[in-house]
Amino acid sequence: MALFVSTYTNKVDKKGRVSVPASFRAALSHQSFQGIVVYPSFTSAAVEGCGTDFLEELAAATSASFDLFSTEQDDLNTLIFSSSHQLSWDPEGRVVLPEDVMTHAAITEQAAFVGKGRTFQIWEPEALKAHTAEARARAMANRPQLILRRPEVK
Repeated sequence: MALFVSTYTNKVDKKGRVSVPASFRAALSHQSFQGIVVYPSFTSAAVEGCGTDFLEELAAATSASFDLFSTEQDDLNTLIFSSSHQLSWDPEGRVVLPEDVMTHAAITEQAAFVGKGRTFQIWEPEALKAHTAEARARAMANRPQLILRRPEVK
């Protein structure tokens, strides 16, 4: 499973091409599809990104979590799968961001790739700064607790 860490801000050219960070490409190199999958976030003004392996996990999770014809499954499938784009990178490691995802995230001249563990997001850099400040303030106020589950030793 790919692991995405750190934040990288890259230039977007007039054709909508942007370099995918080398560490992100390396994390996805084991997959049969050499590229990324992106879709507009339904929780923020960002673009969600992942590899095809994570998208397959999402498909399995929605099938397992909801009744086949439930409104919840239909909503998630509509918001994720119908608006997803598979973007293969060119020999220089660039992808062309589709107009709909660029518009959703207000990306014009630069795009910030933000590692989120098993997924990543792409933000307009100034919007990312505001989002990060809000997240830091919430974390400071709420002091979330995280339980690390360690594999059982046999």
